[in-house]
Amino acid sequence: MTLKMIYTDYLNNELGCIEITASDKGICSVYFVANPDKPVSPNEFTALAKQQLSEYFTNKRQVFELPLEQNGTAFQNQVWQALLTIPYGQVASYADIAQRINNPKAVRAVGAANGKNPISIIVPCHRVIGANGTLTGYAGGLERKQWLLQHESGGMFTL
Repeated sequence: MTLKMIYTDYLNNELGCIEITASDKGICSVYFVANPDKPVSPNEFTALAKQQLSEYFTNKRQVFELPLEQNGTAFQNQVWQALLTIPYGQVASYADIAQRINNPKAVRAVGAANGKNPISIIVPCHRVIGANGTLTGYAGGLERKQWLLQHESGGMFTL
């Protein structure tokens, strides 16, 4: 059995510290972390992700162009692919995502898969809100979710 090499780097910005991990195939995870606790061992994909995330945070990028290595169930991967179709500056509900994957009764399962998304910001789970327009859970915290939505809408997003 061959062990998969994982590379790690960090990006600090106004939202805090973001940990980026990648394999030799692509980005594996992007998480907000309280403390960077892994040794920095970048590769070409972590460097590219840092660059594109920096461009995103400075309003120079709306679409990410990165290879992703998403490790989830078939259903989770289907949901995560649907998240990639939510345009910058727009939002969708869990029901909208369930419709996009042709499984309209899977609203709760979509919510669970959304919550397991390991590649935040790049796979825009922050763009999913409740059917009534309210902010719902976000692993990075609701304050960050609201910040990201306001950032993408030019400050126009309101609850």
